[in-house]
Amino acid sequence: MKRKKIILENFTITDYAAEGKALGRFEGKVVFVEGAVPGDVADVLITKNKKDWADGKAIVIKKFSEERADPFCIHFTICGGCKWQMLPYEKQLEYKQQEAADAFKRIGKLTISMLPIIGSEKIIHYRNKLEFTFSKKKFLTPHQLKELHDDAWPGGALGYHVPKLYDKIIDITECWLMDDVNNSIRNTLRDFSVKNNYSYYDIKEHKGWLRNIIIRNSTAGGLLVNIVFGYDDKKEREKICNHLLEKVPSITTLLYTINTKWNDTIYDVATNIVTGKGYIIEKLGNFNFKISPKSFFQTNTMQAEKLYNVVNDFAALNGNEIVYDLYCGTGSIGIFLSKHAKKIIGVDVIEDAIKDANENAAINNINHASFFCGDVIEICNDAFFYLHGKPDVIVVDPPRAGLHEKLINKIIEIAPEKIVYVSCNVATQARDLQLLHEKFSVKKLQPVDMFPHTHHIECIAELRLR
Repeated sequence: MKRKKIILENFTITDYAAEGKALGRFEGKVVFVEGAVPGDVADVLITKNKKDWADGKAIVIKKFSEERADPFCIHFTICGGCKWQMLPYEKQLEYKQQEAADAFKRIGKLTISMLPIIGSEKIIHYRNKLEFTFSKKKFLTPHQLKELHDDAWPGGALGYHVPKLYDKIIDITECWLMDDVNNSIRNTLRDFSVKNNYSYYDIKEHKGWLRNIIIRNSTAGGLLVNIVFGYDDKKEREKICNHLLEKVPSITTLLYTINTKWNDTIYDVATNIVTGKGYIIEKLGNFNFKISPKSFFQTNTMQAEKLYNVVNDFAALNGNEIVYDLYCGTGSIGIFLSKHAKKIIGVDVIEDAIKDANENAAINNINHASFFCGDVIEICNDAFFYLHGKPDVIVVDPPRAGLHEKLINKIIEIAPEKIVYVSCNVATQARDLQLLHEKFSVKKLQPVDMFPHTHHIECIAELRLR
């Protein structure tokens, strides 16, 4: 039997919760609400109803909060990207600081005060990487569906995935995450593909020619574009590539990839150079980094430099330390610290990232850094530490899931003098700090806003051996 929809009318939003949600209370129950901010009065559709709490979504805002700002993007509310555009940036920082503090107090059981969050000077055009998807299936709002005639087909789309719908794409005509070059590239390719009747990929049927565009730029002036096709058609491929180079002459490296797999990942697929070197160079501090099409690199360059400066300050190296950079990616943190370290040892599971890390060390004439490919949990054993030296400082920058318990136990056993823990998830970071509390005390916590207009928070913790 279908359950009846529950809508809370004229529901008052009283506070910020976490992960972009706000909250209010109804008959003693906490209701977590998407799409609203504290001070809003809204009609809220309940999407999950439990004994002590509920999840909901604001479907109509009856009264707007005084805290609200005017969204700047025409795709706001439909696109899953910059969900906090309706909040002034100062409020975004306030709520991020609050969420981090709550996590460390509630999960980490920490009483230490956090340093004030480091905000971003640029709150638009701050990303250096974007990826757009071609799809046969264009997402339409309920209003657009009503206006669609029975015999009309909306065509394909080029843009971002709809949140929680893997096969539908929002047709993006403007994006504020990168400077306007991303709009020029995307819209040029869309217009040309429509004019030439090129097929867009259908992920369910595994058919179609155009699949993805990956755009990367750098503060040093590089602009890399990788067009991903579902199969090769040399004549049309050359045609679309030449057209893009003609319309967007600022492209320094153009590549193409033929991906015949069922998924969109290209880490195990070859890329081919159309023009340029096949990579771009990014500068962080006094160091240069090679950014290839598959490289992992912090997507907000200006904020990454601020974050790395905090890591450098927390590590407080004097030139005699052996530093382990775990989950090192392309080696950017280890290389950034290398000037004041005796030795850098980096470990990451992604083979291409380790290749880039070693190349980046060579580019910067760093001879005392070595990078190794393998699962951090497996590779960091007694033999590995014996071979490369006991760490004085361990820097960890794990994925959102945080540190594996086996690695935490090994760090406790090996007992470095200092840990610098960089995290993109304050909840798992707080959990791990509590587990490390047995042997390490937390001295400093520094949140950094890497992604304005989103609920994501980066945080650096300094831990010292008791």
